[in-house]
Amino acid sequence: MQDTLIRRTVALLAIVLMAFAAGCSTIRFSYNQGDTLLYWWLNSYVDFEGQQADVAKRDINTLFQWHRQTQLHDYAALLGNWQRQLAGNPTQADLVNAYREVRVRGERLAARAVPETTTLALSITPEQIANIERKFNAKNEEYRRKFMSGSTDKRQRARFKKSMEQFELWFGNFSSEQETALRRASDARPLDNNLWLEERIYRQRRILGMLREVQQKKLNREQATARVQAMQKELFTRMDSPERKAFYDTSIDQTTKYVMTAIRIATPQQKAHAQQRMQGWINDFQALASGK
Repeated sequence: MQDTLIRRTVALLAIVLMAFAAGCSTIRFSYNQGDTLLYWWLNSYVDFEGQQADVAKRDINTLFQWHRQTQLHDYAALLGNWQRQLAGNPTQADLVNAYREVRVRGERLAARAVPETTTLALSITPEQIANIERKFNAKNEEYRRKFMSGSTDKRQRARFKKSMEQFELWFGNFSSEQETALRRASDARPLDNNLWLEERIYRQRRILGMLREVQQKKLNREQATARVQAMQKELFTRMDSPERKAFYDTSIDQTTKYVMTAIRIATPQQKAHAQQRMQGWINDFQALASGK
């Protein structure tokens, strides 16, 4: 699954995911710097002015305090469940359920962030909306260059390289024979980067539309809150909408089959590497939840 400003005050979850991507030894450091990282990320889109910066930092800190105190033990428990499944014989249904568990936590975080998201939306100026739109456009062009240009083989290689970075994080190095099998499984998936770009642009337009509505209609806090909640609901339920359900269902099916290929061909040593990696994350989440 691939993929954006207001929706990603779910970006708080992105900080956790960035920590995952960085590896076990840096989760605690990355998370403890997460409020600063998230502020920089938001500022790269908005370009905060004056008091906006102080308010954004205050609200991000509030979100991180809530997240640390209430969510990290749950993340550790979720990883423990995945550990137990990997020690046995996980099925594709287990992977689909794991994806749904992550989605539930993303929705929970977005719902908690509604007050802070509303405060941000109420403060955004027309110039800042233009900044956000330019950043969206630049990111879309970057996506086109990386994943939509060149031959079919080039695009498949780019997608495969991205997925292998994640597999190697979990399992360590793969043999050439294993990589060949994984490349074959990767290439069997639909090469639908154009549809993923459509989804990115759809979400971006909804975010920009919400911000413009709040700004142009000068909505009060109650009205803006309702608008933010409506946008969140629309974006999170889009996967189940009639016009996109088949696409998302196929994507989840093909992605989980691909991951099952990696699990199936992994050696006992590679599975042990994944177990150790997850245990490191569990330890880090538990320590972070305890304030360390």
